[in-house]
Amino acid sequence: MTPQGLSVLVTAASRHGSTGEIAAAICDQLQRRGLRASLRAPAEVTSFDGYDAVIIGSAVYIGHWLEPAMDLVTRCGDELKGRPVWLFTSGPVGKATGMLYQSMGTDPVELPQLRAATAPRGHMIFAGKLSPKSLPFAQRMSVRVFHGLTGDFRDWAEIRRWADRIADQLIGSDATAGC
Repeated sequence: MTPQGLSVLVTAASRHGSTGEIAAAICDQLQRRGLRASLRAPAEVTSFDGYDAVIIGSAVYIGHWLEPAMDLVTRCGDELKGRPVWLFTSGPVGKATGMLYQSMGTDPVELPQLRAATAPRGHMIFAGKLSPKSLPFAQRMSVRVFHGLTGDFRDWAEIRRWADRIADQLIGSDATAGC
């Protein structure tokens, strides 16, 4: 089987769209590498049939993955057994050297549960984006207290490199399978 024959589902829960944009960038990079990658929202996924590999992501809020991503793993988790799976989390904002950023950059609370359910080949935490315009009034006011948290902190080169490593693993495992 050629890399073009490998089908990858990329899905991510996103509250304001930033994590969805990361998922789209991952999907685009996998397609550039010759894989058949599809992007779907977690609520639209009813089965992993037809996919050779799966990438599941979520924005993280107060240390937790969003419910649509967790629900997907709960609903369809049994289908992930035997498939290559990768997980990613999006969330930390601000300067990478800041204490608040570092506290946001910890693994989501659900990661042990997600690992047990999906046996992922890897988990990556990407910096996020925080736009005050997308926040409700009360959150907008609280963000003003913490200077330097608003902006787009996503590292697109890092995101593409991670997608490339996934493609390398998939193409390499396919090539060594002798298909």
